[in-house]
This record gives sequence, structure tokens and C-alpha cells, in this order.
Amino acid sequence: MRTIPAQEIKRRGIGAVDELLEGGPVYVITHNRPRYVILDAEQYRELLAEREEAYLARIRAARADVAAGRVQRFDNADDLLAAIDAVDERAEDTA
Repeated sequence: MRTIPAQEIKRRGIGAVDELLEGGPVYVITHNRPRYVILDAEQYRELLAEREEAYLARIRAARADVAAGRVQRFDNADDLLAAIDAVDERAEDTA
């Protein structure tokens, strides 16, 4: 993990981060903890594209589950919670 103290950026300006960015994201440290992450624009675009693709993949998988009949419908929240509890109990019994 590449890091830089916030004080170093304050002292030297954003140019202090440029060289570090060549190796990937840079964590900015304040009060001895990572507080911010700096990405270059291309890394940020890639991150957004990956997030969008993951979102679409989850939607495709959910639609495939519905089409294949791998979903349950419940009349109300109490029925749903009872089903979740039953699954949890079965999991505990097999553990």
C-alpha cells in the first residue's frame, strides 16, 4: 500500500503524489490512519466500469434465477422472516 502523509501534500503540493500514483492508488494518512485514497483518472474510470459490470452481472443472475424458478415469494414480511429463520436453524444444525 502506497501512502503519503497529508502534511507532505500540504508542504509539497499535489505533485508529491504524482510519482506514487504510477504504482496505483495512494492512501493519504491523517492522524496516523488512512483517510483518503487518490486515484488517477484512468484508474477511477476502470473502477467505475468494474462496479457497473458487477452490478449488471448481479441483475443478470437475479433474472436468471427468476426465469429458472429459483425464487420464493412471500405474502408478507413475517413469512419472509420465518423462512430466513428456518434457513438459519438448518445451517446451525449442520454446523
